[in-house]
Amino acid sequence: MYKNLFMSVAVMATCISANAQKAATDYKGSDNSNPISANVFCADPTALEYNGRLYVYGSNDHQEFLANGKKGDNSYGNIKSIVVFSTDDMVNWTFHGTIDTKKLCSGWQPSVWYKGYGVSWAPSVTWRHNEETDVDEFFLYFCNSSHGVGVLRAESPIGPWKSPNKELMITYDTPGANKQGTNANFDPGVTIDDNGVGWISFGGLGPSTMMPEAARIIKLKPSMTEVDGSAVKIHAPYHFEANELNVIGGKYVYTYCSNWASRSETASEWNTYKSEHGITTSAPDACTMCYMVSDNPSDPDSWVYKGVYGPHPGNGTNNNHSHLQKFQGSYYHIYHNAVLKETLKAAGAIDGSAGIYRSLCVNKVSVDESTATISQSSTSLTGVTQIKNVNPYELQQMETMASCGGVEYEDITNIKRNTKISTLGNDASENMQVKMKVGSWINVRKVDFGKTGADRIVLRAKGTGTIGIRFTTSSSPKNIVATIELSSTELEDYIIDLPVAKLDKFKGVEDNLYFVVTEGEDVYVDSWKFLETGSTSIQEMSSSKSSNSQLYDLSGRRLSGAQQYRGIVIEQYTDENGVRHSRKVLSSKE
Repeated sequence: MYKNLFMSVAVMATCISANAQKAATDYKGSDNSNPISANVFCADPTALEYNGRLYVYGSNDHQEFLANGKKGDNSYGNIKSIVVFSTDDMVNWTFHGTIDTKKLCSGWQPSVWYKGYGVSWAPSVTWRHNEETDVDEFFLYFCNSSHGVGVLRAESPIGPWKSPNKELMITYDTPGANKQGTNANFDPGVTIDDNGVGWISFGGLGPSTMMPEAARIIKLKPSMTEVDGSAVKIHAPYHFEANELNVIGGKYVYTYCSNWASRSETASEWNTYKSEHGITTSAPDACTMCYMVSDNPSDPDSWVYKGVYGPHPGNGTNNNHSHLQKFQGSYYHIYHNAVLKETLKAAGAIDGSAGIYRSLCVNKVSVDESTATISQSSTSLTGVTQIKNVNPYELQQMETMASCGGVEYEDITNIKRNTKISTLGNDASENMQVKMKVGSWINVRKVDFGKTGADRIVLRAKGTGTIGIRFTTSSSPKNIVATIELSSTELEDYIIDLPVAKLDKFKGVEDNLYFVVTEGEDVYVDSWKFLETGSTSIQEMSSSKSSNSQLYDLSGRRLSGAQQYRGIVIEQYTDENGVRHSRKVLSSKE
């Protein structure tokens, strides 16, 4: 039994001093869903759907940005980790931190042409349920510069990840692969077909011609960590990089970025290609996302060019990389651009020398599954429509947000120190905390308080300061409807009674919920949850619906029965169907 032993903290009046510090600038835009993060640069997306959430992974441009002192060109040489985000509504995204590939792969063996681990670019991810072991398995592939492709394995979409091999999985020595000194073996794209067989595409940087012949595809062994046989060519016109794979309607769909070859000089060659392959589509513009379809991926002549589905992203970006993902019955085009970097530079918020630091964006796209035909997507900053409301009565991570200003993360990229990665599942994240100062704010969109409404909030935080709650985009102090006073050196759970005079504000669907620091410096916030009016406990747990329950603290340490611990903890349990779960609950030892 969990019960509330915390004393409610008195809530201040709704008026905040008119001379309170100005709120941090909104560089994303209150009407925009793109980019998905207002404070983390990330590129080369890949994605998977798992247990009702969409997980998106990408190259960690932010690591390069910080390593370069927030200025200068992006050479990609400091990208040694992979960023992870997730969502269940397509607008509010949870930042799960990073996968430290440098630490995981530092023991890779060198060869005569390969010096070992160097960087991690352009990930591609997939998962399956292993019937033999009854375990969900996740496989994350990435390229080590142009040398080849490595793989990581986990039993959760956020890890912990391990390198199952002592070296790259695909190298210059792989049968059928590109050879050293010519084209690159990079930018992997993985899929598992309807028969449970894994396939991976790779290759790029061929000559600037209509048919560079740098694209490859190879079957994977059942382990998904070794190749099976020899790679074959995909005769992809104007191919450059950014390979990805999907299976749609039983057909294999290969996507890639087009090159900069002169279309006028290759016009005759293109007309011949169209005639030979019985197609009528035009040649793709440079730096667009193209796709091909096949019934037999190991037959180079089976691949049919279908056209462009993703335009040049613009916004100061000179490259293109995207992933086509089905989630909750709809298809999405996930890609990168440099709009956030351009906006920050224009406002003088970052150095004018900052190069192409990219951001992830999502737009909806139409797909005819019966023919594996993809309509061309837009790249609007408005982005996608939120597909479900946020439930404020479920524990929410503070690093789940639609936008923010002046916000940082503790242990954002594993650059300064390694993060202790929890093994407890999705809810545990990586024990991320949001760091805020005066003027910092976080925006969560479309929060449904229901007809009954809320009368309290539970906020897990530390530091000394004041956090205000408002429901409008206006940062005027008069719009604060409740405040929370913080005073602690360690994370504590503040249970706050909402102002009686303002309870009508905490009913129905609010388009915007803002948490803003109005006083204090270096305030850290971990999670929040509202309590419905009339509720008598923080978290009800029925022993009849779960078994083998075990508690852990937020850093992943198991709590024994003898340990006195109160606050938010991780409960790992098995439900009545035998499925293991992990969730955060508010606990107090009796």
